[in-house]
Amino acid sequence: MKQDMRAKRTILLVDDDMSLLQTLDDFLSYEGYQVETAESGERALAKLRRINPDIIILDMSMPGMGGVGFLDRITQPDGSTRFPVLVLTARAAMAEYFASRQIDGFLSKPCNPEDLLNEVSRIIFLRSGDSAPGGNAALDPVAASHARRAVLAEGDAALAASLSVDLQRVGFQVEAVRTGPAALELAIVSKPDVVILRMELDGMNASEIVSTLRRIPNLRCLPIVVYGIAAPDALIEHVAMLDLSEIAAIKDVSADKIINAALAVTVKR
Repeated sequence: MKQDMRAKRTILLVDDDMSLLQTLDDFLSYEGYQVETAESGERALAKLRRINPDIIILDMSMPGMGGVGFLDRITQPDGSTRFPVLVLTARAAMAEYFASRQIDGFLSKPCNPEDLLNEVSRIIFLRSGDSAPGGNAALDPVAASHARRAVLAEGDAALAASLSVDLQRVGFQVEAVRTGPAALELAIVSKPDVVILRMELDGMNASEIVSTLRRIPNLRCLPIVVYGIAAPDALIEHVAMLDLSEIAAIKDVSADKIINAALAVTVKR
């Protein structure tokens, strides 16, 4: 067992698959976390009367109230959850459903164990401002105060989570959104060091966002990375509207290329 401060972090695993529950319990315990388990939403709620987990890893397809019912019970009036929640489910199509819910992360089963660890570390950091020591993805508080800030706009929940982890690993503090209007608003309000946009986004595509930002005097020189300009979902007319001299343009959705571009444009500032 790894002896570090992760032992102070408590994870509540909620899943009716007893085999998977035991496997994840063993894996996360070995990584140094304190693990509590529940095989239903009802039992998870009972556990919450005596523990205060740092994160809940939640399956959605369970008997009884299920994952949705459990989420409803721990959701506050403002839409946020009382505890950080990472949804882990075989129903990958539910990512769209969670776009309207304030959950902290989403992974499809089966998932890579390292991806799970990275997501747990990322979520704990973002919700608490602290890191799970030894994790690759999260920044410690001192590093976070000096980190370059990135706004990431990606409609796919799984890809957004993966890119966020990779960006944090190289020193960025990431705020991720799912739609074009949300990306534009966040860029204007937070004035990040870089804006990273998927070419096609709900509500407003990247070319519209870039054009709007370039008309705002104090954001005219804001570094912008646009990726997926040659992806199957990219519309030619939208790509044609981009001023490629004003942005770093990536044809595909390669994480390495996106991160290298983000590093390059922020170093130039």
